[in-house]
Amino acid sequence: MSRIGRKPIVIPAGVEITIQKQLITAKGPKGELKYQVNPLVAVAQVTAEDNAQILELTIKNSDDKNERAQWGTARANLANVITGVSEGFTRKLELNGVGYRVNVAGRTIVLNVGYSHEVKYELPASMEAVVEGNVITLTGVDKQVLGEVASGLRKIRKPEPYKGKGIKYIEEVIRRKAGKAAKASE
Repeated sequence: MSRIGRKPIVIPAGVEITIQKQLITAKGPKGELKYQVNPLVAVAQVTAEDNAQILELTIKNSDDKNERAQWGTARANLANVITGVSEGFTRKLELNGVGYRVNVAGRTIVLNVGYSHEVKYELPASMEAVVEGNVITLTGVDKQVLGEVASGLRKIRKPEPYKGKGIKYIEEVIRRKAGKAAKASE
């Protein structure tokens, strides 16, 4: 059995769930998200003993490896949808490099990262960006879209291993290589 799929999802106060066959709609203080559940997985909204609302996911055949995989995946994605509409998600990126700058102009992030031109990156409608010094803070309700935007920004100028210049995630550690001078002295 799927250890993740078995866990019930507790619906926090202020979040409203609508189930229409395999389409789950979640509305909360941060926004609204929809998720299409795989037909192998059944979703039911249940009230617990302490009047808390819970989503339970089940499958018909627990011996089928594909069904178990879809069960755990659906549960994890639904949990992300509910967390997104209630709390939201945040991702931070850091710019390192002499003369590297970043600005936010409306829904566009403008980056000066060592190219002969400035690079403009358009944000999706559900995302917001804030710049504090050399740190870009991205916030949004959809975890997948947030990860794609953060990855897209990082690809503009990946951190290089010699001086660490580039755009990196705040928690990322760049493995440094020794330069020419260090190798020549050996």
